[in-house]
Amino acid sequence: MTATDARTPVPPGSGAAAAPEGPGTEPVPAGLGLTHEVGTSLRVTYFGRPLTRYVYRPWDDQLESPRPYFHPMRTLGGDPVSIYRPHDHIWHKGLALSLPNVDADNFWGGVTYRRGTGYRQYDNNGSMDHLDFPRLELDGGRLHVTERLRWHTQQGRHRFTEERRIAVAVLEEHDAWALVFRTALTNVGADRAIIGSPTTEGRDNAGYGGLFWRGPRSFTGGTVHVPGRTGGDDLMGVRAPWLGFTGRHDGHGRSSTLAFVDAAGNEPGGAHVKWFVRSTPFAAVCPAPFFDREVTVEGGGTLTRTYAVVVADGDRGPSGTEVLAHAGTVLTAEVFGETP
Repeated sequence: MTATDARTPVPPGSGAAAAPEGPGTEPVPAGLGLTHEVGTSLRVTYFGRPLTRYVYRPWDDQLESPRPYFHPMRTLGGDPVSIYRPHDHIWHKGLALSLPNVDADNFWGGVTYRRGTGYRQYDNNGSMDHLDFPRLELDGGRLHVTERLRWHTQQGRHRFTEERRIAVAVLEEHDAWALVFRTALTNVGADRAIIGSPTTEGRDNAGYGGLFWRGPRSFTGGTVHVPGRTGGDDLMGVRAPWLGFTGRHDGHGRSSTLAFVDAAGNEPGGAHVKWFVRSTPFAAVCPAPFFDREVTVEGGGTLTRTYAVVVADGDRGPSGTEVLAHAGTVLTAEVFGETP
Protein backbone atom coordinates (compact mmCIF):
# COMPACT_ATOMS: atom_id res chain seq x y z
CA MET A 1 0.00 0.00 0.00
CA THR A 2 1.49 3.34 -0.99
CA ALA A 3 1.75 6.40 1.24
CA THR A 4 -1.10 8.07 -0.61
CA ASP A 5 -3.27 5.04 0.19
CA ALA A 6 -2.84 5.29 3.96
CA ARG A 7 -6.13 5.43 5.82
CA THR A 8 -7.21 6.19 9.35
CA PRO A 9 -7.06 2.81 11.12
CA VAL A 10 -10.39 1.08 11.61
CA PRO A 11 -11.00 -0.12 15.20
CA PRO A 12 -10.27 -3.82 15.64
CA GLY A 13 -13.13 -6.19 16.42
CA SER A 14 -12.92 -5.89 20.18
CA GLY A 15 -16.44 -7.16 20.77
CA ALA A 16 -17.41 -4.07 22.75
CA ALA A 17 -19.33 -1.05 21.57
CA ALA A 18 -17.39 2.13 20.92
CA ALA A 19 -17.63 4.71 23.67
CA PRO A 20 -20.52 7.18 23.22
CA GLU A 21 -19.77 10.85 22.71
CA GLY A 22 -21.72 11.88 25.78
CA PRO A 23 -24.54 10.94 28.16
CA GLY A 24 -27.57 9.64 26.31
CA THR A 25 -25.69 9.17 23.04
CA GLU A 26 -26.33 5.83 21.40
CA PRO A 27 -23.08 3.86 21.15
CA VAL A 28 -21.74 2.79 17.79
CA PRO A 29 -22.14 -0.99 17.34
CA ALA A 30 -18.89 -2.91 17.69
CA GLY A 31 -17.70 -4.84 14.67
CA LEU A 32 -20.20 -5.72 11.98
CA GLY A 33 -23.60 -4.12 12.23
CA LEU A 34 -26.84 -4.84 10.39
CA THR A 35 -29.82 -2.58 9.84
CA HIS A 36 -32.82 -4.20 8.18
CA GLU A 37 -34.94 -1.66 6.33
CA VAL A 38 -37.88 -4.04 6.22
CA GLY A 39 -39.29 -4.53 2.75
CA THR A 40 -36.39 -2.79 1.01
CA SER A 41 -32.80 -3.48 1.99
CA LEU A 42 -30.08 -4.61 4.38
CA ARG A 43 -27.40 -2.12 5.44
CA VAL A 44 -24.09 -3.54 6.64
CA THR A 45 -21.69 -1.45 8.73
CA TYR A 46 -18.38 -1.90 10.55
CA PHE A 47 -18.06 0.12 13.76
CA GLY A 48 -20.84 2.28 12.36
CA ARG A 49 -19.14 2.92 9.02
CA PRO A 50 -21.11 1.75 5.96
CA LEU A 51 -19.74 -1.19 3.98
CA THR A 52 -22.61 -2.00 1.66
CA ARG A 53 -26.35 -1.92 1.15
CA TYR A 54 -28.14 -4.96 -0.26
CA VAL A 55 -31.34 -3.77 -1.94
CA TYR A 56 -33.45 -6.91 -2.12
CA ARG A 57 -36.70 -5.30 -3.25
CA PRO A 58 -35.73 -2.60 -5.79
CA TRP A 59 -38.00 0.07 -7.22
CA ASP A 60 -36.71 -0.18 -10.81
CA ASP A 61 -38.70 0.11 -14.00
CA GLN A 62 -39.43 -3.22 -15.69
CA LEU A 63 -37.07 -2.30 -18.55
CA GLU A 64 -34.19 -2.46 -16.05
CA SER A 65 -35.03 -6.07 -15.05
CA PRO A 66 -35.63 -5.43 -11.32
CA ARG A 67 -33.33 -7.62 -9.23
CA PRO A 68 -31.42 -7.38 -5.95
CA TYR A 69 -28.05 -5.63 -5.91
CA PHE A 70 -25.25 -4.48 -3.62
CA HIS A 71 -24.73 -0.70 -3.75
CA PRO A 72 -23.09 1.33 -2.51
CA MET A 73 -20.03 -0.78 -1.75
CA ARG A 74 -17.22 0.88 0.20
CA THR A 75 -13.79 -0.04 1.49
CA LEU A 76 -13.12 -0.15 5.23
CA GLY A 77 -11.65 3.32 4.76
CA GLY A 78 -14.90 4.58 3.24
CA ASP A 79 -14.00 4.87 -0.45
CA PRO A 80 -16.79 3.91 -2.91
CA VAL A 81 -16.12 0.97 -5.24
CA SER A 82 -19.43 0.66 -7.11
CA ILE A 83 -21.70 2.73 -9.31
CA TYR A 84 -25.50 2.87 -9.68
CA ARG A 85 -27.48 3.40 -12.91
CA PRO A 86 -24.64 4.85 -15.04
CA HIS A 87 -26.07 6.83 -17.94
CA ASP A 88 -24.57 4.49 -20.53
CA HIS A 89 -26.21 1.36 -19.03
CA ILE A 90 -28.88 2.32 -16.51
CA TRP A 91 -29.47 -1.35 -15.66
CA HIS A 92 -25.94 -1.70 -14.23
CA LYS A 93 -26.28 -1.54 -10.44
CA GLY A 94 -23.26 -2.11 -8.24
CA LEU A 95 -22.80 -5.85 -7.86
CA ALA A 96 -25.72 -7.99 -9.00
CA LEU A 97 -26.53 -11.42 -10.37
CA SER A 98 -27.64 -10.63 -13.92
CA LEU A 99 -28.31 -12.89 -16.92
CA PRO A 100 -28.89 -11.32 -20.37
CA ASN A 101 -29.85 -14.41 -22.38
CA VAL A 102 -32.12 -17.03 -20.80
CA ASP A 103 -33.85 -18.55 -23.79
CA ALA A 104 -35.79 -15.52 -25.08
CA ASP A 105 -35.88 -13.79 -21.69
CA ASN A 106 -33.59 -11.09 -20.32
CA PHE A 107 -32.77 -10.90 -16.59
CA TRP A 108 -30.05 -8.31 -17.16
CA GLY A 109 -32.01 -5.24 -18.18
CA GLY A 110 -32.35 -3.18 -21.33
CA VAL A 111 -31.78 -4.47 -24.82
CA THR A 112 -31.16 -8.10 -25.81
CA TYR A 113 -28.57 -9.29 -28.32
CA ARG A 114 -29.78 -11.98 -30.71
CA ARG A 115 -28.09 -13.64 -33.62
CA GLY A 116 -29.00 -11.94 -36.89
CA THR A 117 -30.69 -8.89 -35.35
CA GLY A 118 -28.12 -7.51 -32.89
CA TYR A 119 -29.30 -5.44 -29.93
CA ARG A 120 -32.99 -4.65 -29.78
CA GLN A 121 -35.47 -3.79 -27.09
CA TYR A 122 -38.11 -6.46 -26.52
CA ASP A 123 -40.85 -6.99 -23.98
CA ASN A 124 -38.70 -9.61 -22.31
CA ASN A 125 -37.19 -7.92 -19.24
CA GLY A 126 -37.82 -10.31 -16.38
CA SER A 127 -37.43 -9.77 -12.65
CA MET A 128 -35.93 -11.55 -9.62
CA ASP A 129 -38.49 -11.16 -6.86
CA HIS A 130 -37.70 -11.50 -3.16
CA LEU A 131 -39.79 -13.94 -1.13
CA ASP A 132 -38.25 -14.10 2.34
CA PHE A 133 -35.16 -14.51 4.50
CA PRO A 134 -35.12 -17.96 6.13
CA ARG A 135 -31.89 -16.87 7.82
CA LEU A 136 -30.73 -13.37 8.69
CA GLU A 137 -28.28 -13.11 11.56
CA LEU A 138 -24.95 -11.90 12.85
CA ASP A 139 -23.06 -14.85 14.26
CA GLY A 140 -19.44 -15.07 15.32
CA GLY A 141 -18.60 -11.70 13.80
CA ARG A 142 -20.08 -12.63 10.42
CA LEU A 143 -23.33 -11.78 8.71
CA HIS A 144 -25.20 -14.80 7.34
CA VAL A 145 -28.13 -14.40 4.97
CA THR A 146 -30.29 -16.98 3.24
CA GLU A 147 -32.75 -15.53 0.77
CA ARG A 148 -35.43 -17.12 -1.39
CA LEU A 149 -36.51 -15.55 -4.67
CA ARG A 150 -38.71 -16.25 -7.67
CA TRP A 151 -37.74 -15.26 -11.19
CA HIS A 152 -40.61 -14.09 -13.39
CA THR A 153 -40.75 -13.15 -17.05
CA GLN A 154 -42.08 -9.73 -18.03
CA GLN A 155 -45.41 -11.44 -18.67
CA GLY A 156 -45.42 -12.89 -15.15
CA ARG A 157 -44.49 -16.52 -15.85
CA HIS A 158 -42.58 -18.17 -13.02
CA ARG A 159 -39.34 -19.51 -14.51
CA PHE A 160 -36.96 -20.16 -11.61
CA THR A 161 -36.86 -20.44 -7.86
CA GLU A 162 -33.58 -19.31 -6.34
CA GLU A 163 -31.94 -19.75 -2.96
CA ARG A 164 -29.12 -17.33 -2.20
CA ARG A 165 -26.66 -17.67 0.62
CA ILE A 166 -24.68 -14.54 1.42
CA ALA A 167 -22.01 -14.00 4.04
CA VAL A 168 -20.09 -10.86 4.97
CA ALA A 169 -16.96 -10.81 7.12
CA VAL A 170 -14.20 -8.36 7.92
CA LEU A 171 -10.71 -9.75 7.30
CA GLU A 172 -8.84 -7.68 9.86
CA GLU A 173 -5.49 -9.31 9.14
CA HIS A 174 -5.79 -8.14 5.53
CA ASP A 175 -7.39 -4.71 6.20
CA ALA A 176 -10.27 -5.78 3.97
CA TRP A 177 -13.78 -7.16 4.02
CA ALA A 178 -15.30 -9.94 1.98
CA LEU A 179 -18.64 -10.93 0.51
CA VAL A 180 -19.42 -14.60 -0.20
CA PHE A 181 -22.26 -15.31 -2.62
CA ARG A 182 -23.83 -18.66 -3.53
CA THR A 183 -26.81 -19.04 -5.85
CA ALA A 184 -28.84 -22.21 -6.40
CA LEU A 185 -31.16 -21.61 -9.36
CA THR A 186 -33.90 -24.20 -9.95
CA ASN A 187 -35.85 -24.44 -13.21
CA VAL A 188 -39.48 -24.83 -12.11
CA GLY A 189 -40.76 -25.63 -15.61
CA ALA A 190 -40.92 -28.94 -17.42
CA ASP A 191 -38.87 -27.66 -20.35
CA ARG A 192 -35.14 -27.12 -20.23
CA ALA A 193 -33.76 -23.59 -19.90
CA ILE A 194 -30.76 -22.51 -21.96
CA ILE A 195 -28.56 -19.78 -20.48
CA GLY A 196 -26.12 -17.97 -22.75
CA SER A 197 -24.69 -14.55 -23.51
CA PRO A 198 -24.35 -12.13 -26.44
CA THR A 199 -21.23 -14.08 -27.42
CA THR A 200 -23.16 -17.35 -27.69
CA GLU A 201 -25.50 -15.34 -29.94
CA GLY A 202 -22.61 -14.28 -32.16
CA ARG A 203 -21.09 -11.09 -30.69
CA ASP A 204 -17.34 -11.41 -30.07
CA ASN A 205 -15.98 -10.85 -26.55
CA ALA A 206 -19.36 -9.96 -25.06
CA GLY A 207 -19.78 -13.02 -22.86
CA TYR A 208 -21.17 -11.16 -19.86
CA GLY A 209 -23.69 -12.78 -17.56
CA GLY A 210 -23.40 -13.89 -13.94
CA LEU A 211 -22.32 -11.99 -10.83
CA PHE A 212 -21.55 -8.66 -12.50
CA TRP A 213 -19.75 -5.68 -10.93
CA ARG A 214 -19.63 -2.16 -12.33
CA GLY A 215 -16.95 0.08 -10.86
CA PRO A 216 -16.82 3.85 -10.34
CA ARG A 217 -16.15 6.16 -13.30
CA SER A 218 -12.72 6.98 -11.92
CA PHE A 219 -11.73 3.31 -12.17
CA THR A 220 -11.70 3.57 -15.97
CA GLY A 221 -8.24 2.56 -17.14
CA GLY A 222 -7.62 0.54 -13.99
CA THR A 223 -5.30 -2.42 -13.64
CA VAL A 224 -6.38 -6.06 -13.90
CA HIS A 225 -4.52 -8.94 -12.24
CA VAL A 226 -4.84 -12.69 -12.74
CA PRO A 227 -2.34 -15.35 -11.65
CA GLY A 228 0.93 -14.60 -13.44
CA ARG A 229 -0.39 -11.72 -15.56
CA THR A 230 -1.22 -8.03 -15.27
CA GLY A 231 -3.06 -6.05 -17.91
CA GLY A 232 -6.40 -4.52 -18.80
CA ASP A 233 -8.84 -5.17 -21.63
CA ASP A 234 -6.39 -7.72 -23.08
CA LEU A 235 -7.46 -10.11 -20.31
CA MET A 236 -11.01 -10.33 -21.63
CA GLY A 237 -11.99 -14.01 -21.75
CA VAL A 238 -9.02 -15.25 -19.72
CA ARG A 239 -9.51 -18.42 -17.68
CA ALA A 240 -8.42 -18.01 -14.06
CA PRO A 241 -9.46 -18.97 -10.53
CA TRP A 242 -9.51 -15.32 -9.50
CA LEU A 243 -9.25 -11.84 -10.98
CA GLY A 244 -8.32 -8.57 -9.31
CA PHE A 245 -9.11 -4.99 -10.27
CA THR A 246 -7.34 -1.89 -8.94
CA GLY A 247 -8.66 1.59 -9.63
CA ARG A 248 -7.99 5.14 -8.45
CA HIS A 249 -10.42 7.56 -6.88
CA ASP A 250 -10.98 11.14 -7.92
CA GLY A 251 -10.23 13.84 -5.38
CA HIS A 252 -7.74 12.34 -2.95
CA GLY A 253 -6.13 10.07 -5.59
CA ARG A 254 -6.04 6.94 -3.46
CA SER A 255 -6.56 3.46 -4.90
CA SER A 256 -8.74 0.50 -4.02
CA THR A 257 -8.43 -3.16 -4.96
CA LEU A 258 -11.12 -5.79 -5.42
CA ALA A 259 -10.41 -9.51 -5.78
CA PHE A 260 -13.11 -11.69 -7.36
CA VAL A 261 -12.91 -15.43 -6.70
CA ASP A 262 -14.52 -18.25 -8.69
CA ALA A 263 -15.00 -21.15 -6.29
CA ALA A 264 -13.44 -24.51 -7.09
CA GLY A 265 -16.03 -26.89 -8.49
CA ASN A 266 -18.09 -24.23 -10.24
CA GLU A 267 -17.05 -25.38 -13.70
CA PRO A 268 -17.21 -28.91 -15.15
CA GLY A 269 -14.06 -30.99 -14.77
CA GLY A 270 -12.43 -28.48 -12.46
CA ALA A 271 -11.83 -25.96 -15.25
CA HIS A 272 -11.42 -22.28 -14.43
CA VAL A 273 -14.15 -19.89 -15.47
CA LYS A 274 -13.73 -17.38 -18.27
CA TRP A 275 -13.81 -13.77 -17.12
CA PHE A 276 -15.63 -10.86 -18.66
CA VAL A 277 -13.50 -7.85 -17.74
CA ARG A 278 -13.25 -4.29 -18.98
CA SER A 279 -10.91 -1.52 -17.95
CA THR A 280 -12.19 0.77 -20.72
CA PRO A 281 -14.54 2.44 -21.51
CA PHE A 282 -15.59 1.58 -17.96
CA ALA A 283 -14.57 -0.77 -15.15
CA ALA A 284 -16.49 -4.05 -15.09
CA VAL A 285 -15.83 -7.59 -13.88
CA CYS A 286 -17.90 -10.76 -14.16
CA PRO A 287 -16.97 -14.41 -13.71
CA ALA A 288 -18.80 -15.55 -16.83
CA PRO A 289 -19.80 -19.24 -16.92
CA PHE A 290 -21.83 -18.63 -20.10
CA PHE A 291 -19.12 -16.60 -21.85
CA ASP A 292 -18.95 -18.63 -25.07
CA ARG A 293 -20.95 -21.75 -24.29
CA GLU A 294 -24.58 -22.23 -23.42
CA VAL A 295 -25.49 -24.03 -20.21
CA THR A 296 -28.66 -26.11 -20.06
CA VAL A 297 -30.74 -26.42 -16.90
CA GLU A 298 -33.20 -29.27 -17.31
CA GLY A 299 -36.75 -29.00 -16.02
CA GLY A 300 -36.55 -29.42 -12.26
CA GLY A 301 -32.76 -29.11 -12.37
CA THR A 302 -30.64 -26.75 -10.29
CA LEU A 303 -27.61 -24.68 -11.30
CA THR A 304 -25.31 -23.71 -8.43
CA ARG A 305 -22.44 -21.22 -8.48
CA THR A 306 -20.33 -19.79 -5.65
CA TYR A 307 -18.17 -16.65 -5.61
CA ALA A 308 -16.33 -14.34 -3.25
CA VAL A 309 -15.50 -10.64 -3.56
CA VAL A 310 -12.81 -9.10 -1.35
CA VAL A 311 -12.71 -5.29 -1.02
CA ALA A 312 -9.57 -3.50 0.15
CA ASP A 313 -8.10 -0.03 0.43
CA GLY A 314 -4.95 0.63 -1.57
CA ASP A 315 -3.17 -0.70 -4.62
CA ARG A 316 -2.25 -4.20 -3.46
CA GLY A 317 -0.30 -5.11 -6.60
CA PRO A 318 -0.16 -8.62 -8.10
CA SER A 319 1.07 -10.44 -5.00
CA GLY A 320 -1.18 -8.55 -2.61
CA THR A 321 -4.21 -9.18 -4.80
CA GLU A 322 -3.39 -12.89 -4.80
CA VAL A 323 -3.31 -12.78 -1.00
CA LEU A 324 -6.78 -11.20 -0.99
CA ALA A 325 -8.08 -13.85 -3.38
CA HIS A 326 -6.71 -16.62 -1.18
CA ALA A 327 -8.40 -15.05 1.84
CA GLY A 328 -11.67 -15.05 -0.09
CA THR A 329 -11.19 -18.72 -0.93
CA VAL A 330 -10.54 -19.63 2.70
CA LEU A 331 -13.56 -17.65 3.91
CA THR A 332 -15.81 -19.33 1.34
CA ALA A 333 -14.72 -22.75 2.55
CA GLU A 334 -15.34 -21.76 6.17
CA VAL A 335 -18.80 -20.41 5.43
CA PHE A 336 -19.92 -23.59 3.68
CA GLY A 337 -17.91 -26.08 5.72
CA GLU A 338 -15.79 -27.16 2.78
CA THR A 339 -12.09 -27.74 2.18
CA PRO A 340 -10.35 -24.79 0.47
